[in-house]
Amino acid sequence: MKPFHPLTFWALFSCLAVGVIAADSATLALLAVGGAALIVKFYKQDGPWSASFHWSLIAGLVLISIRALTGILIGVPRIGEVLFTLPRINLPSWLPGIRIGGPVTWERLSSSLHEGLIIATVIALFGAANSVTSPHKLLRVLPSRIYQVGVTLTIATSVFPQLISSIARIRQAQFLRSGSKPRISRIAIPLLEESLARAVHLAEAMEARGFGQSKSQSRYRPINYSLRDLAWIASGALVAVGMVAL
Repeated sequence: MKPFHPLTFWALFSCLAVGVIAADSATLALLAVGGAALIVKFYKQDGPWSASFHWSLIAGLVLISIRALTGILIGVPRIGEVLFTLPRINLPSWLPGIRIGGPVTWERLSSSLHEGLIIATVIALFGAANSVTSPHKLLRVLPSRIYQVGVTLTIATSVFPQLISSIARIRQAQFLRSGSKPRISRIAIPLLEESLARAVHLAEAMEARGFGQSKSQSRYRPINYSLRDLAWIASGALVAVGMVAL
């Protein structure tokens, strides 16, 4: 089967992210994450970036927890059903409307959870786009005017998945050598050495390919859109419009 265009899933998930933000619905946000999980399950790429969706979900859960905690401790008072009461800290008069502690209502907690869920959903959607699209193929289709920006973003988004892959590989190698679970302190130095070596190899590869020497960008094999790509992008746009309409 012919592979998808590198921008297809990015356009699809961008439409879904816009729809989730515009609709501002927790139910639609959860449905969007569920749909993204199905797409990642069937179209996940092989490479360090394939775990981006998994880690974006973890990052989203951490974000929701932090948002809920800050909503409980610090926030604007909301009238409603009181769940529990915390000790209140008096603030200066030039901070009106903000409260630390005091009664925590269900409306205040649910509002914090809702805001955290929307942000976490957007993070998960772009993590899913990164999992199903090779960053190398994505660079090939970027216009030459934003190519350098694309390289920077691609390196930035692929650093964390490669870091996780390196940690797992180093831990497995040390476990095979010693037979015991390695400590964090024993992983730090090999991880630093591998990261520096990867950065040097990347710089050498970019220099060998003449990166930045010419403003014109050549393509050995141009990647064109197919009807299937356009159908996926159109479906994402329709779903986003449906979210807003609901």
